[in-house]
Parts: sequence; C-alpha cells; structure tokens
Amino acid sequence: MPARIPSWAWVGGLTAGAVAAVAVLAVQADQGPHPVATAAHPRASASAGAHHSAAPPKHTAPPAVPAASGTGRRIVYSLGRKRAWLVDESDKPTRTFPVWPGTVSPDPGAYAISQRVAATTGSDGVRIEHITYFAGKSGVFIAFSNAVDGSSPPPAASGAKTGGIRTPKADGAALWAFASKGTRVVVVR
Repeated sequence: MPARIPSWAWVGGLTAGAVAAVAVLAVQADQGPHPVATAAHPRASASAGAHHSAAPPKHTAPPAVPAASGTGRRIVYSLGRKRAWLVDESDKPTRTFPVWPGTVSPDPGAYAISQRVAATTGSDGVRIEHITYFAGKSGVFIAFSNAVDGSSPPPAASGAKTGGIRTPKADGAALWAFASKGTRVVVVR
C-alpha cells in the first residue's frame, strides 16, 4: 500500500510552486513585451534583498531617417542598412522596419509606386502579398512585398535574379496602406 502524503505537504508544495510561477511572471513582465538588447540594467530576483532600480529601462531609439532622402511624404529604402521608413508629409517617420532585399537592387535615386498587386506567387515560389512595384533593373521588376505566411525569405538560389524586397508581415500591411500608386520611393545607399 503506497504511503499517504499529508495534506499540509500538498498545500506547501502548491504554495511554493505558485510563488515560483509569480516570480517568473514578474521578471517577464519587467522585461516588457519586446525586450531590447541594451546595456544591462537590474532585474527582480527571488532573493529577499532584491529591488528595482529607480531608473526606467533604456530602449534603443529607432534608426533616424537617412539625411539625404529628401523631404515630404515618402518611403525611404536604405540599401546598406537593409531598412525602410514610412515618412509622413511633415517629415516624421511613422514606421521603420528591416527588409530582406532580393539579388537585384535598385540604383539610388527617386522613384514612384507604379503598380500594386494584392497577392501572387513570388519568383521563389512563396505566396506573397502587398506587392508595390517601383523600379526595374537588368530586366527585373523591383517591389516591396511580404510572405503571406509571415516567413522571411530563403536565400536566393545560385544565379537567380530576384527583385523582391521582403518585409515582415505587419510592416508589409502598413506599407500597403501607406503606398498608393504614385507614392514617392527614395533609395539611398
């Protein structure tokens, strides 16, 4: 016959588990919804003497819009930073996000959205949406788009020429809402 565990042991075990779970949740909540890699700052711990710093955690500011990107409402695409900005008419960036460029990049300069396509299959076989064409080079059309399933694109096959500039899914939807036909696109190094 198995030994019977006293009820006080069950209650003590459950209480200890609950305290540990609350401590873990408190530490996660202190990190915020999107922890940013910055200089270390104190975090809560389970020790009795631990306390929070009075200063709020430092977050990295989003990268500034490149200086040589013009003025007014526009999309700015930096080839070197692999990043795009949506800039409103008062020159304030409303959104910035990383991008994954194809193998063919547009030359630096000013362009305009020439065509929009809601969804299709990309040259890499991935279902894409929010396609906004703005340039062409070496016989390849260049456009922003995002994968329907939200995945980042795989590396291009050896020798393949691709002009898709993939964005994260939510950023692709924001760019689609921002970029009507004729919206200016400024490409910088």
